[in-house]
Amino acid sequence: PQKNTGDLLPRRLGSTTIEYVQLDDGGDTTRAVQNVKRLVQQDNVDALIGPSTTPNALAILDVIAEAGVPMMATVGTSAVVEPLDAKKRWVFKTTQNDDLIAAALIRHMRKAGVKSVGFVGFNDPYGENWLKVFGGLAEKAGLRVGPVERYNRTDQSVAGQTLKLIAAKPDAVLVAGVGGPGVLPQITLRDQGYKGTIYQTHGVATDDFIRLGKDKVEGTVLAAGPMLVIDEIPEANPIRKVALAYIGAYEKQFGQKPATFGANTWDSWLILERALPVALASAKPGTPAFRTALRDAIEQEREIVGCQGVFNMSATNHNGMDERARVLVTVQDGRFRLLPE
Repeated sequence: PQKNTGDLLPRRLGSTTIEYVQLDDGGDTTRAVQNVKRLVQQDNVDALIGPSTTPNALAILDVIAEAGVPMMATVGTSAVVEPLDAKKRWVFKTTQNDDLIAAALIRHMRKAGVKSVGFVGFNDPYGENWLKVFGGLAEKAGLRVGPVERYNRTDQSVAGQTLKLIAAKPDAVLVAGVGGPGVLPQITLRDQGYKGTIYQTHGVATDDFIRLGKDKVEGTVLAAGPMLVIDEIPEANPIRKVALAYIGAYEKQFGQKPATFGANTWDSWLILERALPVALASAKPGTPAFRTALRDAIEQEREIVGCQGVFNMSATNHNGMDERARVLVTVQDGRFRLLPE
């Protein structure tokens, strides 16, 4: 979805021609570093959209900072922009920060009477950051988190981890994974007889989650961007208009609806589109001065309406999303449905 969305981005902005170079890292961190070195050293890019996975985004931070290239990260974890230091000042993020999503889940848990939450997440920066953020917020809310189990994205079985979770009898379980691998613990828990509510992060907000999980993901609760249930978002919400325009363009080109991950690329462009004329007015593309001006212009952006939320960037906040960027969602009758808060 992100690659396809890249093919939809405009090739001109006013009188300026824009060239796009797309490279696939295949989820491999070594290749991600090689790709970004090529982009900044050979292709002399002025901005980067991506990568698509948290480990790869973290792996290229040094290269991005050294080259001074603004990066629009399309990954879930807030660790790429927090804490904001000299290195991460070159990085912006167009997905909801973990704490925004976690707060919505915890609010639902408290209303549902949940007292204890088991946790199973990726054994990588995505899972670890979710454990850190969710654990801290849960403690403040009076929720007990445990047991804590981990698994790798490539694991074919998590039976041992889920048996430990079930033995502890938590009221609910939170799975911190993305894409297809995020489905595995949930399927296993249901197969082993777990009856409690299973919560997921915004990393599984795709139709593949339902396609792979089938009846085992019915009743799942997650928080995600409004585009996931855009047909149920009120017409007065400005996000609806932007999201439907993107969905329409994608469907016309590719014959199917885009996953929400594609929208993160589209929103990255909307942010760059606003900043580029400001940078062009002060410096020539392909120069350090232009890239610095581009970064500074993004930091000044306010009320940028995207498919996933509304962005208000600043020198201290490189995500800029608020509660307008997330809704509670459940899986009902094989589709995502808006869940009233």
